[in-house]
Amino acid sequence: MIKLENDIIEAKIKPLGAELVSLFKKENQTEMMWSADPAFWAKTSPVLFPIVGGLKGNAYHYEGKSYSLGRHGFAREKVFEVEEQTGERVVFLLKSDETSLEVYPFEFELRLIYELNSHKLTVTYQVSNPSGSALWFSVGGHPAFKVPVAAGTTYEDYYLAFEKPEEFLKWPLNAEGLTLESAVSFHESSDKLPLTKSLFYEDALVFKGLKSESISIQSDKTDARLKFSFKGFPYFGIWAAKDADFVCLEPWCGIADAANHNQELTQKEGINHLAAGQTFRQSWEVEI
Repeated sequence: MIKLENDIIEAKIKPLGAELVSLFKKENQTEMMWSADPAFWAKTSPVLFPIVGGLKGNAYHYEGKSYSLGRHGFAREKVFEVEEQTGERVVFLLKSDETSLEVYPFEFELRLIYELNSHKLTVTYQVSNPSGSALWFSVGGHPAFKVPVAAGTTYEDYYLAFEKPEEFLKWPLNAEGLTLESAVSFHESSDKLPLTKSLFYEDALVFKGLKSESISIQSDKTDARLKFSFKGFPYFGIWAAKDADFVCLEPWCGIADAANHNQELTQKEGINHLAAGQTFRQSWEVEI
């Protein structure tokens, strides 16, 4: 387990999946992350790579060959190398190998960079293409934050405060986790979305092109607040396991296959392309 800390917060990340498992505010001794209770969901903040969401038939086609990948890809199950580390910063590295090339025929270097700065944690995804040919990928986050946060409050006391008013049009998922053709409205236009357990009974809320670049988890019954910033991510998911005490705020550079997708990787919605030698970077930030 890798620990980062300053005078205000402490973060813990495990090399398996380069997964953030704790974000602790020292002043009031408050843990902000979900406990990974296996009775509900045994993850805390998995890394989504080289795909986000599910593939149609759990498969994709590339250059005339078919490959199989499970939902969200394989990075979350891989042990990352600790490439650099200081008291407030750590860089985790995952490289392509013989095993990954069997299911994903691309050379890659994936770095997860965690940095503390005062009361903020910044998480950066850096994807590099060390090969002489194209690299196609998706990447995203899946951090689960504890709700309720303060003692004496309940899940329903909290809401998501969006930076800007949103129309709250979600893209429904079918039984395979694939996106359907049309968005549907599920809440009146507002900059506030009340949290209820039933909100996620039909799977994640999937958004395309939110106007907001930040969302806060807050309550009128406590001063405790978490601000999540995600500028530059074109897709966003909000999810919780059924009746669990958390909410996932998920910034994505990529999205699940559409139900009518032809399974060609290069034609997949939201897929990212890197030419030989290029590097991609995208970051999200938590402020507590």
